[in-house]
Amino acid sequence: MDRKIELLVLDDEEIVCARLKPILEKAGYSVETFTKSLDAQKRLEEKRFDIVVTDLKMADIDGLELFRFAKDRWPETEVILISGFATVDITRKALQSGVRDIIPKPFKIAQLRELLDKISTEIKDRSK
Repeated sequence: MDRKIELLVLDDEEIVCARLKPILEKAGYSVETFTKSLDAQKRLEEKRFDIVVTDLKMADIDGLELFRFAKDRWPETEVILISGFATVDITRKALQSGVRDIIPKPFKIAQLRELLDKISTEIKDRSK
């Protein structure tokens, strides 16, 4: 049996985490959710996740800072940003920096699932 792809989901809106966790777990992912960016960063110090899904605008550290931290610590981790504030300039800079994708809020869970499934397949193919 394939190992579960491990996701870290960070969004300062509790409802986003509460909705995503059960749906993504039902889809076969192992999911840890956080509503505070510093808590998510601390967890990334301890553990490598296959994919990080993070909000862009948050208190303490923002999604781009968390992206840089995750990639410095775990270069193979893929990062997806979700944001209601993603301008063309921010999107371009993030993608050039190595962010896998940016999904604008509000988003459909099917859109996120499709992207996660695509990345998961690539991760599993790399580990063969």
